[in-house]
Amino acid sequence: AEMVRQVVHAQYGDEAYSRGLRVTTTLRMDDQVAAYKALRRTLMDYERRKAWRGPEGEVDLPEGMDAQDQDTAIAQALNEHPDNDDLRAAVVTQVAANRLQATLADGEDIEIKGDGLRSVQSALSAKAKPELRIHRGAIVRVLRGNPTKEFPKGAWAVTQSPEAEGALVSVEPDSGKILALVGGFDFNRNQFNHATQAWRQPGSSFKPFIYSAAMENGASPATLVDDAPISVGDWSPRNSDGNFDGPMTLRQALAKSKNMVTIRVLEQLTPARGRAWAGKFGLDVDKQPENLTLALGSGSVTPLQMASAYSVFANGGYLLKPLLVTKIVDAQNQVLFEAEPEKLTDERRAISERNAFITGSLLREVAIRGTAYRASQSLKRYDLYGKTGTTNDAVDAWFAGFQRRVATVVWIGYDQPRSLGASETGGGIA
Repeated sequence: AEMVRQVVHAQYGDEAYSRGLRVTTTLRMDDQVAAYKALRRTLMDYERRKAWRGPEGEVDLPEGMDAQDQDTAIAQALNEHPDNDDLRAAVVTQVAANRLQATLADGEDIEIKGDGLRSVQSALSAKAKPELRIHRGAIVRVLRGNPTKEFPKGAWAVTQSPEAEGALVSVEPDSGKILALVGGFDFNRNQFNHATQAWRQPGSSFKPFIYSAAMENGASPATLVDDAPISVGDWSPRNSDGNFDGPMTLRQALAKSKNMVTIRVLEQLTPARGRAWAGKFGLDVDKQPENLTLALGSGSVTPLQMASAYSVFANGGYLLKPLLVTKIVDAQNQVLFEAEPEKLTDERRAISERNAFITGSLLREVAIRGTAYRASQSLKRYDLYGKTGTTNDAVDAWFAGFQRRVATVVWIGYDQPRSLGASETGGGIA
């Protein structure tokens, strides 16, 4: 909704708020809702793996307090901690070693126990650090899980608001229509659309563009390249698993996301040619370095750019401009603006159909047997193509993929870049 508002405001200024405009978009409601839920679930699942930071506030609730006074104090406190969709704020009213009771903003009393306390178990102890301890009057975030036999309405769990951010974009490859776009966990938190405004390093999700360039310059999926150590001046990169497996085919190398092989491929191409080839996919050439670190995705891209770029592989080689708003009508039903999706014409061709097919076949291998295998396994689908991406120190995590009718990109990271954790990868978190 915010991105649509920005598009309309850019065209009509403040009149956009007073002319009774009706805007038609390319977003598909089912896809948008699914994307919103998926990104939030991913970020909240990640947050549960992180250390407990402590309650987000507290309210004074003396023992023996009058019930009506307690309800009033809780309501006033929760006014300053509004619910965030299904991430509810609650005031703790009773604490024991293995359970707690809390009250929600609507007055509902809930009990949390068992697995719902897993991430905060140590904080229930009287010996916990004061800033971490969950006590009577503590304000915490709670989340209701899926229904079970024991909890037909779903069991509650203590959690915390995610500090990490993310974005998810889905594009229709044959038209450029944006089917779903989620720019963060909660836009009201910082008014920043990570899908279009976050310039981040793509890491290994950039490698398919280098492989595509290699296919255009005489290589094939069966070309052998040595996975062996390489040093350039003070730069001595390594593979993510720390292993070197010797000569292997490009198909194997991309599936295993071998850094050394990709660097050697780019070295043969030259960084200048690799950079120019990335531009064919709509990536900003000026934001890509003209050196060998380009092979490892050290430049900058946005999630929307990456979704559009991967669409080129999905649609047979055409670069189409992403489309969000298709029609604007005023209060008198006068059409003020109308846009048609771009067609798959020769003037929109970025790479050959052959190149798109061959590079796509490499990405299918990644999704079935390589670093992105979880996508195929979890969905039980084998028509998926994709690539994971994890930057140095796991600062950015990506999954970029497609099937014939949709291309989707997910990015996870912090606004102020820092590690997501040593065990976090694009193949796991994104």
